Amino acid sequence: MARGIEKQGHDVTVVNARTDGGKSLTSYGYIAVGTESPTSFAKVIPDQLGSFLRSAGHVSGKRCYAFVTKKGLRKSRVLISLMKTMESEGMYLKKSDILANAAEAEAVGSKLHINKSDV
Repeated sequence: MARGIEKQGHDVTVVNARTDGGKSLTSYGYIAVGTESPTSFAKVIPDQLGSFLRSAGHVSGKRCYAFVTKKGLRKSRVLISLMKTMESEGMYLKKSDILANAAEAEAVGSKLHINKSDV
C-alpha cells in the first residue's frame, strides 16, 4: 500500500498499531488503515487496533481508506468491524477493500484519490 501511495508523490509513514502505541495521527491528512483477521473465525478487528485508533490523537474528519487481507473465513465481517471502528472515531471513510496480496495493495495504493490538500 505504502509503495503505491508513494508512487503518486506523497510522503508515507507506516505505523504499526502493535508496536507504535501512543503514536499520534493528528498531523496526517489521509490515513489508510489495514488489518487482518486475528483468527480464522474472527468477526472483529484485533483489540490493539481499536485501542490504537482511540488514542491516536485528533483523527475526526480525516479522510481515510480501510482494508483487510483475505486471511480468515469472515473477512467481510472484519472489514465491517474496521469501518465501524474508524467511523466511531469520526474518520471520513472514502473507500474500503479486501486485498489478496501485497501486489494488489500496491496497485490500489497507486490509484487512491488522495488530494495534495488532504496530506
